[in-house]
Amino acid sequence: MAWFLGLGMVGVVLLVLSLVLDGLLEGLLDGVDALDGLVDGWLSLPVVAGFVSMLGFSGAIVMGTTGLGALGAAAIGVPAGIGTGWLAYRLGRALMSDRSGAAPRDDDLIGVAGSVVTAIPADGYGEVLVRRSGQPVKLAARSAVPVARGAQVWVEEALSQTAVSVRLVER
Repeated sequence: MAWFLGLGMVGVVLLVLSLVLDGLLEGLLDGVDALDGLVDGWLSLPVVAGFVSMLGFSGAIVMGTTGLGALGAAAIGVPAGIGTGWLAYRLGRALMSDRSGAAPRDDDLIGVAGSVVTAIPADGYGEVLVRRSGQPVKLAARSAVPVARGAQVWVEEALSQTAVSVRLVER
């Protein structure tokens, strides 16, 4: 039973390492062409950790609660480990393919209201404060006309990821 408990603890340690050293096993085996495709899924560290820990802990439970020996415990532990590894693989794939939290794009700034924090000259850049995804963001800004500090503006165009073209809000 001590061997099975040891395997369970090794699996937990591997799981912690997979969280701390994310992608280490995949990076080490990246150049091996024979393993192409396997490392990205079935031989990833979370899958291996799930298999080893479930094999160990379920084997220890079987040995401690039944009269089966090590062979019987392994016969129960291996399918349990395969099931846990499969579940870890499927959960990992589901998390990696989740696209619900799309990052904001530059075009999302068009039409957003902001305020000038550094005056914008007619021939250069100033700074505006706008809200991107609910967070205040200070961007470089240019305008066709000079705009004073504190004025309200609207974003007309995203010039780059850190610069916009604005127009004065007339009231």
